[in-house]
Amino acid sequence: MVLENERIGFVSTRFAGTDGVSLEAAKWAEVLESDGHEIFWYAGRLNRPRENSMCIPIAHFEHPEIEWLNRQIWGHTKRSPAVSKRIRSISDYLKETLHDFVRQFDITLLIIENAVTIPMNLPLGVALTEFLLESEIPAIAHHHDFYWERSRFSVNCVGDYLAMAFPPRDPELQHVVINKNAADALAWRKGASSILIPNVLDFDNAPDPAGDTYTEGLKEALGFEPDDIIFLQPTRVVPRKGIEHAIRLVNMLGNPKIKLCVSHDSGDEGFAYEKMLRESAEHEGVDLRFVSTRVGDERQVDDDGIKIYSLWDMYPITDLVTYPSLYEGFGNAFLEAVYYRKPLLVNRYDIYMRDIEPKGFQTVTIQGYVAPETVRDVKKLLDNPDLIDAMTERNYELAKQYFSYTVLRKKLRFILNTIRGY
Repeated sequence: MVLENERIGFVSTRFAGTDGVSLEAAKWAEVLESDGHEIFWYAGRLNRPRENSMCIPIAHFEHPEIEWLNRQIWGHTKRSPAVSKRIRSISDYLKETLHDFVRQFDITLLIIENAVTIPMNLPLGVALTEFLLESEIPAIAHHHDFYWERSRFSVNCVGDYLAMAFPPRDPELQHVVINKNAADALAWRKGASSILIPNVLDFDNAPDPAGDTYTEGLKEALGFEPDDIIFLQPTRVVPRKGIEHAIRLVNMLGNPKIKLCVSHDSGDEGFAYEKMLRESAEHEGVDLRFVSTRVGDERQVDDDGIKIYSLWDMYPITDLVTYPSLYEGFGNAFLEAVYYRKPLLVNRYDIYMRDIEPKGFQTVTIQGYVAPETVRDVKKLLDNPDLIDAMTERNYELAKQYFSYTVLRKKLRFILNTIRGY
């Protein structure tokens, strides 16, 4: 048991939207608050309560200064003195704001969400590294995906800063990773030990199968017919999500009632991939729908009186979840589909094969391409509701055992007790 309550400051580039880092940080905060701790937020983009937050726009990776800096350092092997000077000036400014954040909210512990893991905002990682050394405040670095896992960061002119800050070699910093591969790589590259905490959902409290009145008529509101078969792709539109495989699957199934619905938007890595998907779907005769204008972080009504739905509202109308990712740090969409008892198509990405599949989950799988056997297995599921019920119930019970809030709570209590020497 934790013997004292902490005032915990979460730090990242953003805490907003439905990206994995924001969602997982919210789950950690929920569990920590239930244990009596107070939670505060620091980021460049925020949708958290203002009274508990500090928003510093240049901490976000889409700030114009950071976008300019990223254009100078990635894909180049030499940097100019002006770039070095700009890295220093921005990191110095961000470091001062971190000191302000800790003073303003009397923070006793920091949880750094991916900001010293992947250099979407290099100066923020540098600022955090120096801040930790200057303040000696206890901190946990929650790593979701390291820079060495992304090819776009492989050519750069900031190797000195990557070695220094991503992540830092701070003996007082507790590292947390979300998969076994990351733990191995962190130990090999940085000589740092870590604790494995997988992504989680509240499997101790199942969703209400009846839903509520807010989602009445949701299918029609999104432009679907009542008898349409919805395949949900609940991810961002970035190349590593492998959405072209979902398009290929729908094409091979040959059922015009199947609609492929993508819940999230594009932009994090440009719009070229979305354009390619639209052209591919048109060529293959697939009804592909992007619904991010109607699906947001939370339920709300926009200025025109139009309902905005949450991602969770999409699952009850879904018949199959497509998750053909080429790579994932863990797999939030996988857990969400299991939570809502939906059948899944999964590309057997590395972390799935090592951390998830061995626990006994049942899915339709592909190995880099959609085979005729894949189409046969999906048809069998769609034609057999009893088979779906048995599969999804088994998956739910396994997830409750391995990926629940109970698992997260035990791990976080252990870390906090270790940090405080209890």
